[in-house]
Amino acid sequence: MRTIHKSHKLDDVLYDIRGPVLTEAQRLEGDGYKILKLNTGNPAPFGLLAPDEITHDMIINLNTPQTQGYSDSKGLFSARKAIMQYCQEKGIANVGIEDIYTGNGVSEAITMSMQALLNKGDEILIPSPDYPLWTASVRLSGGTPVHYVCDEKAGWLPDIRDIKRKIASKTKGIAIINPNNPTGVVYPRAILEQIVKVAQERQLIVFSDEIYDKILYDGVEHTATASLADDILFVTFNGLSKAYRIAGFRVGWMVVSGDKKRARDYIEGLTMLASMRLCSNVPAQSIVQTALGGHQTIRDLCAVGGRLRQQRDICCKILTGIDGLTFVKPQAAFYLFPKLDMKKFNIHDDQQMVLDLLREKHILLVHGRGFNWPHPDHVRIVFLPAAEELADALTKFREFLGSYRQK
Repeated sequence: MRTIHKSHKLDDVLYDIRGPVLTEAQRLEGDGYKILKLNTGNPAPFGLLAPDEITHDMIINLNTPQTQGYSDSKGLFSARKAIMQYCQEKGIANVGIEDIYTGNGVSEAITMSMQALLNKGDEILIPSPDYPLWTASVRLSGGTPVHYVCDEKAGWLPDIRDIKRKIASKTKGIAIINPNNPTGVVYPRAILEQIVKVAQERQLIVFSDEIYDKILYDGVEHTATASLADDILFVTFNGLSKAYRIAGFRVGWMVVSGDKKRARDYIEGLTMLASMRLCSNVPAQSIVQTALGGHQTIRDLCAVGGRLRQQRDICCKILTGIDGLTFVKPQAAFYLFPKLDMKKFNIHDDQQMVLDLLREKHILLVHGRGFNWPHPDHVRIVFLPAAEELADALTKFREFLGSYRQK
């Protein structure tokens, strides 16, 4: 019998957030062990649920012809109108209804944006560390991801000189993840302006993933990259999964802005791909207007005394007391990306280290190389569990590191 193999397009694709370590976690669960899964930014399993207003409106809208049939391939008018108004609020100029595409989460929109653009060998600059879907989407679209350095010593900010060094004749665009996953850093306006300036000089597209733009701590403000210029093309990504705690609803979007005249052919490609998948989840689209226009409960969760702020602070407090571990305090999102002393712990394989932690303490993390970080010296910790459970897990992590030396 002929063996059936996966496509060679997947040979260099990495998505270890749900990779072999998760498979081992599922095996342990099958054996009866309780695993604390700190590998994904999925709020619902930790009791962080959608506001009642959103679920109520979803239920009301389900029993209508509008939500039970296909929508326009770009999305419901009401959803795109609300997104357009949000762009106005963020200072992104000249965005019309037809410039907005809803997607089954930001993930689908990112993939569409790469598929519509890239020919074999075309390059996209992507941050390292990154959310690995970006690198995977470029590869699956026939392109070549080129990683630019985000400097941990500079608070994980992009290294502008490294970006400039890595631009080549086949470079089509620069991807920004801001607020950043996995580091939790928010890029200041001055850094964004420098990136935009580079894109202007080299006529590159700027792709800006801003899914965490509402999950901010310590009074930090977020700047929409596309608000900084209108003479180059911007594609901005956002959605409801994180700030509104409805990751399973799969509702995201991308917005095309800036110099759209030079991008008519590319935009036609985006529209073609949107049409081919018919439309995104229509019931989920129906609550975009409710979510963006209603009370923003995420602000309460991130404020002093709010649950997410408290959990972030507990995480930082406990990790500060671990010898051989350092970190940059996150300003946004649900993540902390600490560095481990490779010599102290004798770490040469970070995936093996998180497997050892999983088997000994039943805590599931993601190793740093899963985020296209080149060295085996980081892990990503999700601080979504409630305070007591989180403190217990991090105490176990501290105990694990207290005696850990990789074999």
